[in-house]
Amino acid sequence: MSTAPYLDAVEIDPTDTPRACIIWLHGLGADGHDFEPLIPQLGLVEAFAVRVVLPHAPRRPVTINGGMVMRAWYDIKTADIRLGEDREGILGSAEQLSALIEREVAAGIPAARIVLAGFSQGGAIALHAGLRYPHALAGILALSTYVPLADTLAAEVTKANSKVPIMMAHGMQDPVIPVVLALQSRDRLLQLGYHVNWHSYPMQHALCTQEIGDMRDWLLQHLGEENG
Repeated sequence: MSTAPYLDAVEIDPTDTPRACIIWLHGLGADGHDFEPLIPQLGLVEAFAVRVVLPHAPRRPVTINGGMVMRAWYDIKTADIRLGEDREGILGSAEQLSALIEREVAAGIPAARIVLAGFSQGGAIALHAGLRYPHALAGILALSTYVPLADTLAAEVTKANSKVPIMMAHGMQDPVIPVVLALQSRDRLLQLGYHVNWHSYPMQHALCTQEIGDMRDWLLQHLGEENG
């Protein structure tokens, strides 16, 4: 059981008792409000009694940004994000995400009805924590991101989430996290036996209208009425 303190978060609750939950992690320099306007577009909160938790990352100095203190799930040292990965920061944020999952489970939402979602850094933490979580989750939504600490992945994944549904979405012109890195991550997950629903779009490091529709379809498949 995680002993990490709970992160402050934006919390969106349905009128009825929640039957499912999405924990959604923002990207570098943003905060939990970043994806708040998107949630109504997905049409899940009231229709399927889905609670949404949008945590704020801790503030920390980020090397690649001149040491500026900002909200970040882990430090980034160089433009090549695979060089000098901040293992301690990644593990710490994954532990904080696990604490949020456990809080939702204690409140009555089964792990199998919880989706982890994240954009960029947030997606990396969702993948890292979700693939290692000891109880089966509903899915992992990984947007414009990659698998961090890939060297330890095979040894650390859990049997409980060996079949967890994963959706990855990426911009083909992404200058921040090159699509080739996302494709390498996708292929690594496929090699380990995961089913990855892959989508790519003609955009940079962002979201687009088509992607929002694809996310909604995927979330409905895994959190909709037929899975309630």
